[in-house]
Amino acid sequence: MKILIIEDEIELLIAISNFLIKENYICELAENFKKADEKLSINDYDLILLDITLPDGNGLELLKTIKKHQIKSGVIIISAKNSTDDKINGLDLGADDYLTKPFQLSELNSRIRAVLRRRKFDGSSIITFNEISVNTESKSITIHDKEITLTKKEYDLLLFFIINKNRVLTKEAIAEHLWEDSIDLSDNFDFIYTHLNNIRKKFKIAGSKDYIKTLYGMGYKFSDA
Repeated sequence: MKILIIEDEIELLIAISNFLIKENYICELAENFKKADEKLSINDYDLILLDITLPDGNGLELLKTIKKHQIKSGVIIISAKNSTDDKINGLDLGADDYLTKPFQLSELNSRIRAVLRRRKFDGSSIITFNEISVNTESKSITIHDKEITLTKKEYDLLLFFIINKNRVLTKEAIAEHLWEDSIDLSDNFDFIYTHLNNIRKKFKIAGSKDYIKTLYGMGYKFSDA
């Protein structure tokens, strides 16, 4: 899961990022309005943590942009302002939740999980696809009711495929989603092939079908068709 953290307090920005990385999220950071706007124009995110008060703009204007362009990311507003009007305005503009500073990082994590469950998994922490079951809370995978072991990247890749089932995903999109935007996206995608091959081998051993379809010249699609 990929999160954009928009926060001008650098210490808090780093603290949130470090905490969420330990929780196996991929985090990108923006400490001002301009940088956040640039990132939103070129990248997709599962969730956005949005501070209202930024040094060069108002976070609510970014929220308007997100909704105007129908960006499907979940949004949690994080702000020092405890104003009812700000909270109402943010929720009316389409934010999923509102958290007032100071807050515990564990509470923020719970809010994030709740928003992702509502938006992506119909409120459930269990995703099923035929014989495959993914528990997004425990980050465990079972096939035919028997748990299999995946690495973090393999788990992230499988979840990305299942969420986007029946959609063609390019190698570039996979690399950009699984690795932060600092990665050098060269023409060599051997690391993707390695993870895909490992998943396929583990699924075969567990008695699962191979749902990862290779579309030459286009990318990959997760489908039982």
